[in-house]
Amino acid sequence: MALGPRLDLRQSQSLVMTPQLQQAIKLLALSNLELEAYLAEALEGNPLLDTASADSDGSIGDPGDAPGSDGPAAEAASLDADQALASDSGTANDLDVDLAAESFHHDSASDSVGLSGADSDGIDFDSFAGDDETLHDHLIAQVGERFSGLEAMIAQQLVGLIDETGYLRADLAEVAQRLGVPLALVEAVLAGVQCFDPSGVGGRDLAECIAIQAREADRYDPAMATMIAHLDLVAKGAFPQLKRICGVDDEDLADMIRELRGYDPKPGLKFGGDASQAVVPDLYIRRTAAGWAVEINGGTLPRLLVNRRYYTELAKGAAATSKAWLSEQLAGANWLVRALDQRQRTIVKVASEIVKQQEGFFLHGVAHMRPLTLRQVAEEIGMHESTVSRVTSNKYLSCPRGLFELKYFFSSGISATEGDGAVSSESIKSRIKAMIEAEDGKAILSDETIAQKLSAEGHDIARRTVVKYREAMGYGSSVQRRRQKALAG
Repeated sequence: MALGPRLDLRQSQSLVMTPQLQQAIKLLALSNLELEAYLAEALEGNPLLDTASADSDGSIGDPGDAPGSDGPAAEAASLDADQALASDSGTANDLDVDLAAESFHHDSASDSVGLSGADSDGIDFDSFAGDDETLHDHLIAQVGERFSGLEAMIAQQLVGLIDETGYLRADLAEVAQRLGVPLALVEAVLAGVQCFDPSGVGGRDLAECIAIQAREADRYDPAMATMIAHLDLVAKGAFPQLKRICGVDDEDLADMIRELRGYDPKPGLKFGGDASQAVVPDLYIRRTAAGWAVEINGGTLPRLLVNRRYYTELAKGAAATSKAWLSEQLAGANWLVRALDQRQRTIVKVASEIVKQQEGFFLHGVAHMRPLTLRQVAEEIGMHESTVSRVTSNKYLSCPRGLFELKYFFSSGISATEGDGAVSSESIKSRIKAMIEAEDGKAILSDETIAQKLSAEGHDIARRTVVKYREAMGYGSSVQRRRQKALAG
């Protein structure tokens, strides 16, 4: 067979994800707060994107869209307007969403507040909050009051090595070598830092932290010093051994333990660090006469629209290269508006199915939660399992029972001893938690006993499963809980 170059024509099919489709899929996994940051960048980079004014209806679409209601007719009109805008085409079914099948509205109770106090008539309560003083700032302020010169410099270095809990995480020898000063001087400065407020700050371990507080309370006698040196025995509840080592009787030991419990093991946590961020729900679930209503929290998102009037003004008399750039920006703006609307419809569709499957939880609580998987929801709504996974990531819903992550409603099932029914692992955890919290010091339940009680209630569960669930909830073994009860008493 002769070898040589030749030309061949071949026809094949392949699945190619466009950059727009990849970005649309990425939008699904973003929470409302993350999406808000993404839209802020989009508004800054695209001159044809704008936000709805305060007197607009707040729907996502063209400025010429007539104000609508939450009814199906208004939904269809908004959808038609969006389709007219999407001149670049191709995203209507990209995320396997039936745009015409869903009925929902974007607004929620939080819309009266808006994005921030500056952008609406609502009050931004966060603007009244002052900056919390950090532990580092509090300690640095005391350095100038106690030290000067070289000692102040060493004290500032030591303060910088104290973590947020108040412990010094450093080797004094290394600090002395790095600063070029004697180790004895560093140790003397540390002794002064350990006298700072809050009491116990600057300790290098738990024992030293507690000892500093005992000294300031004038309770660091030989017996207390011995107990602090044997905190492991206190944790184990080895009271006879502690009495023998400390040389005290039962009454003195009880007083010492009571005193020990009054000390703060993490004194630095009294001071604020980074500002905590409240979890903002992405969805609101409420019960109505017609059933359960699922609403998108539109209060955290700007209402995007495409400023076609501005596009027309810029396109007049523009050069060919400028018109091409404007067309590209218009196509990108149209796509983003459609992708956002598509995202909201997809989220509502998934959340509605979750509410349908877990109605027992919303009506009666966690004890009535059913086992549920991503595949079950995907099959019911006709979507891919990966789409449901993206939709439920980093998103929260608010309902009369509280605030829950969407992932919370997916859990494995525990089979029943009688019949074909099964219960969610979350309901089993709730039952185990109730049993443990109802214990008293004289009747601590072992894992085997808990498994037997659950079996008597109709739940086929092994002891090792009880251990796994108990540890996942942060509860210790029966021995550890018995010691904790003894210390608390």
